[in-house]
Amino acid sequence: MNFKKPFFWDLKKPNFFSYLLIPFTILVIINNFFLNIQKKKKFPKIKTICVGNIYLGGTGKTPLTIKLFNIIKKMNLEVITAKKFYSNQIDEQTLLQIKTKTIVNKKREDAINQAINSLNQVIIFDDGLQEKKINYDLKIVCFKKKNWIGNGQLIPSGPLREKIENLKNYDAVFLNGKDHNSKEIRETIYKLNPKIEIFETNYEIGNFSELNKNLNYLIFSGIGDPSSFKEILLDNNVNVIKEIIFPDHHIYEKKDVKNIFEEANRLNAKILTTEKDFIKLSSHDAKKINFLKIELKITDEEKLINFLNDKLC
Repeated sequence: MNFKKPFFWDLKKPNFFSYLLIPFTILVIINNFFLNIQKKKKFPKIKTICVGNIYLGGTGKTPLTIKLFNIIKKMNLEVITAKKFYSNQIDEQTLLQIKTKTIVNKKREDAINQAINSLNQVIIFDDGLQEKKINYDLKIVCFKKKNWIGNGQLIPSGPLREKIENLKNYDAVFLNGKDHNSKEIRETIYKLNPKIEIFETNYEIGNFSELNKNLNYLIFSGIGDPSSFKEILLDNNVNVIKEIIFPDHHIYEKKDVKNIFEEANRLNAKILTTEKDFIKLSSHDAKKINFLKIELKITDEEKLINFLNDKLC
């Protein structure tokens, strides 16, 4: 979905616009009702993991999918990632293909069967918690601490794909964010599901030595949570003098890149973007633009490894 979030989604409480849209949430409620009553299929020949969200967009599913792939690979298990094909999500599909062994298929069931035929023991889906037909062995929900559940309302009144109470159906929550206090969030989660596991993560810059803090930077991105890109740069004292934001999964046209170059020249600034955006640029344009390499860090990785061992082995 290529869109920019309405500002009121991330308010602490619903505002006038949110209340105005509440009647339209009935469509999400009806859809979720039929999702819950439909019988879902297990796949005994392979362990299935889904890394998803209930907050729409920008929760860090893809970096976590890649991280889990690398951890499980070190556990000496044959593992593969998968993503349902959407024509407007080529960026995430490409990123998975670069950083993992992956399957992209129009049907998640077919992706599982493909993984089984290739003798894989574990398949990790990037997105798909609301899938109608699959009963995953391990269901993971991602949140950003700073946004949490926004105004707490369902789409389109708020950012939620399903009610927060549905955390009772999931196995683990990953909270991403370095300096945001998670005590209240943890208490809320445990009230809803006392047995759920909670892990905390944060991003670190993997190619920091390539950045020159004495220079000015123009940054641009088309991701679910563009503020996180700017924040990590400012936290590391990178001088950002201009930010250009595009919708999530934006496909860059010549006029977009032309405007970026012209603005950077006017400001005498270097250009910096995310890795997810960088892979969508032409090879010609990419030569003149740098990207930020992000590494996902798990606060207690040993705890996560033990958790995965219990679930997968």
